[in-house]
Amino acid sequence: MSYISRLNALCSEIECECRTDVSLAEYTTFKVGGLCRAMVSVTSSDSLIKLLHFMKGESIPYYVLGKGSNIIASDKGYDGVIILMGPDLSGIRLIDDDMIYCEAGTSIADLCSFALKNELTGLEFAFGIPGTAGGALYMNAGAYGGEMNDVIVSAHYIDENLSLKSIDRKDMKLTYRSSIFSENPDYIITDMIIGLKKGESGKIRSRMHELLGKRKEKQPLNFPSAGSTFKRPEGSYASLLIEQCGLKGVSVGGAEVSTKHSGFIINKGGATSRDILELAGKVKCHVEKETGYVLELEPEILGEI
Repeated sequence: MSYISRLNALCSEIECECRTDVSLAEYTTFKVGGLCRAMVSVTSSDSLIKLLHFMKGESIPYYVLGKGSNIIASDKGYDGVIILMGPDLSGIRLIDDDMIYCEAGTSIADLCSFALKNELTGLEFAFGIPGTAGGALYMNAGAYGGEMNDVIVSAHYIDENLSLKSIDRKDMKLTYRSSIFSENPDYIITDMIIGLKKGESGKIRSRMHELLGKRKEKQPLNFPSAGSTFKRPEGSYASLLIEQCGLKGVSVGGAEVSTKHSGFIINKGGATSRDILELAGKVKCHVEKETGYVLELEPEILGEI
């Protein structure tokens, strides 16, 4: 009996949906990627731990995925199991007047809407970020002067020994687009507590719409992408350096440096992961040659290129 058969049996036992030969392009915002062997939608920390015990016991490669908003998935797909932390793990509730509990699969959109509904301010910066709460904490996502480091209170995660641990903000090593979780790939965030302040719903809504308007005005939201393609180099901005080098509109296959925002590589239609990475490589080499700055790719690569 193949591991897929045993995986299906386990998923039936722990009440998690399991599908085989799933297109990664449908689960990443770049809309590229081949098939994964299997995809499992987890429903709780307990089911996740049981699933991980199985994976490790069978030596099956796995990758934890939220909304796939910071991923470049290989055209060859992924020869392993995708663990989907999505709608089935998206519980959210108020636990105090100014604190929100949410599971890792909660979308940032739902988290911001919940904060607005309860007249809590502090998450306006995140409105429009196309990811999950778990993914946002994993990379300390931020925009417009705010980041997860400003609002996170504590979290639970599963460690490399498959034990459920609690961690406070001060121990998360939150820096620019980095955290203790991104430094330790075996750590899997399961839920968290967000600390906000009471505010006025009108002002919160106005600020959210203002920032969303800025995103729409400046970013190529009408094309698939993974957001900012490169991390901000110390002392400058990737988009500024790319524009200074005259690289707006440069393309490889269906991948293009956006003419609207040079910090974005977009999928103009029919792009492959190879197109995207080849273009990113060209941009990186050109910028380093012309300016001396070394750009670092921000999205993670899933699978073998």
